[in-house]
Amino acid sequence: MSGTIFTARDKAHVYLLESKEFLHRLKDGVIYHCGPIVMKDDHGTKVISAGPTTSERLSLYAPDVIRKYRVRGIIGKGGMDKKTLMAMKKYGCVYFSAIGGIGALIAASVKGVKGVYKEEFGMPEAIYEIEIEDMPLMVAMDAKGDNLYEVVLRMSGKRLDRLLS
Repeated sequence: MSGTIFTARDKAHVYLLESKEFLHRLKDGVIYHCGPIVMKDDHGTKVISAGPTTSERLSLYAPDVIRKYRVRGIIGKGGMDKKTLMAMKKYGCVYFSAIGGIGALIAASVKGVKGVYKEEFGMPEAIYEIEIEDMPLMVAMDAKGDNLYEVVLRMSGKRLDRLLS
């Protein structure tokens, strides 16, 4: 994926639901479940590591964030719950899976930090507006209601049944 995305973890999701500050900035945008490690110097903010955080815990907020901001994409790891999948289907959103454990490699996709918001939340919880280029991702949950995680679970269950019989 290439373009502008916003990082958002737990505090950011709560803030997005309580505030209207990002209505125009995030509308039709992409949220990345990530708490990046950044370094600031005289030239600005540089992302050192940008690995995904587990998305499931953000399922509590995601359906409302998708509805309010008409988010078109969410990036994270591990998938999200059925309520979030239904919101994705209703509002045309896709969940992209990023590979965990390769934060430094993913950071190479970050071409610049366009803005940092809510720094008082702390480095991993602040909202970063970042420009990415060729970020390696895989569609795992789509706007039709398909869920790769469920397919894999069903397939692995069938294989286990074969091994046990």
